[in-house]
Amino acid sequence: MAGKFEVYQDASGKFRFRLKAGNGEIVASGQGYSTKEAAHKGCEAVQRAAAGAMVMDVAK
Repeated sequence: MAGKFEVYQDASGKFRFRLKAGNGEIVASGQGYSTKEAAHKGCEAVQRAAAGAMVMDVAK
């Protein structure tokens, strides 16, 4: 099963998103947004950025 984005309203009234893997595990989450529409745009931004993203190890 493919992953999915969930948009929800937190206890403080902000809209947030989380990305869940096919097994239901949360693999990413977004910041608080003032509107649901802005949270949806945040999901779209993650989708665009991740499409060609490389995995890089960062040395300490």
